[in-house]
Formats: sequence, structure tokens, C-alpha cells
Amino acid sequence: MIRQIDSHLSSEEDWEVFESNFNQVHDQFFKRLKEAYPDLTPGDLRLAAYLKMNLTSKDISPLLNISLRGVENKRYRLRRKMNLGPEENLTEFLMQF
Repeated sequence: MIRQIDSHLSSEEDWEVFESNFNQVHDQFFKRLKEAYPDLTPGDLRLAAYLKMNLTSKDISPLLNISLRGVENKRYRLRRKMNLGPEENLTEFLMQF
């Protein structure tokens, strides 16, 4: 599944199609997330979508073309932007969002 996602999201146009389909399936996820957290960047939204799909950092790393440590840093920054406490699980939060 990871290879399929990676091979189909290589261009910005492909991402727009993914985003549209993802929003249809997940009740306007990107719009609601952006409204709740207006400081999120497009990269943050992309990471949030992968986490909502319950992908691990190891799975996300090749999709974003960054190291595993880079994914962990992005996760940390996303948690900070969303003001999540240490007791809150980022993936679970996004899956329920």
C-alpha cells in the first residue's frame, strides 16, 4: 500500500486529487483541521493525513522523502502547533478528529 501511495503522489496535481478524495471520505478533514489550527502548513496537513491513515513514521518517511528522524521532528512540530499535551497520542487524536 505504501508503494502505491508513494508512486501516485509524486506531483502536486496528484496530491490535489488525493486531498479531494480524502476530504470526501473523511468529512472535509483538511478544511476542518485548517479551521481548527490555521497555522498548519501544507506539509503539516500532508503529515496529518498520513497519520490519520494510521501510517507509522517508518511508512511516512519514504512518502515525504525524508529520514525517519525527519518524520519524528515533523510529528513533534505538529503536536506543538496543535497544542497537544504529552499524554495525548497524535495519531489517535487525528484518527478521531
